[in-house]
Amino acid sequence: MSTAYTTLIDANELARHLGAADWCLIDCRHDLANPAFGREAYARGHLPGAWFLHLDEDLSGPRSGTNGRHPLPDPDRLAHRLGACGVGENTQVVAYDDAGGMFAARLWWLLRWLGHRPVAVLDGGFQAWCAAAKVLTSELPRAVPARFEARLQPGAVDAAYVEQHLGKADMALLDARSPDRFRGENENLDPVAGHIPGATNRFFKDNLDAGGRFKQASVLREEFAAVLRGRDPHRVVHQCGSGVTACHNQLAMEVAGLAGSRLYPGSWSEWCADPARPVATGPQ
Repeated sequence: MSTAYTTLIDANELARHLGAADWCLIDCRHDLANPAFGREAYARGHLPGAWFLHLDEDLSGPRSGTNGRHPLPDPDRLAHRLGACGVGENTQVVAYDDAGGMFAARLWWLLRWLGHRPVAVLDGGFQAWCAAAKVLTSELPRAVPARFEARLQPGAVDAAYVEQHLGKADMALLDARSPDRFRGENENLDPVAGHIPGATNRFFKDNLDAGGRFKQASVLREEFAAVLRGRDPHRVVHQCGSGVTACHNQLAMEVAGLAGSRLYPGSWSEWCADPARPVATGPQ
């Protein structure tokens, strides 16, 4: 493989590699309110050669009631699933959705967690592909299985880590949820409203421009610099409601050249499941 794409790829660049043997496309479309949506949308039409992975069934593990709404999947099980889609050690993976990268970024993060670097999100997603008059198909891809081994990387922290570092200068929590949910208003997904004390709100949709594509790297760098206020990117821990949109903020930081941040996968849905953990409301 020549150039590896590790953050974003645009529709025209992807089209030039369509059908390449060492490339694999993954359709990550999903609707939190309608879990059947992604599979149905995929059946109606998807990018040629793309496989479908489901957020709940493939990109998340079993829920216990205390480990959040989208706990991390078993790494070996996910590696086997990716191998069945043809992802090998050097395969360039491109993930896409129709929600600004909201779900595709989850797969981007998971692959990096498994030790796979050549993975990118289609900038502008399904809409950008269609707007460029690119072809769709309802045909299923032909399986050419590959061997994919999980080599776990230290990119995640758990609830105990977050608790131990609350209020300390060596952790900067970034919450990717909408401002109203962060403040504790209009909570529609989790049983408790509010946020982890000390967190700063950075709504993941603020990473996108009016056309649904990621903002320029220089703009993202400036915006995250304002949020971080001089704190080292390596101290950043991303969280959201369930560890999905938080990956979008990490991807945006990587696009901006701010590498080294980590994810708290359990996020708010895990945090608030324990009534002993502190909860904050309001803008701070």
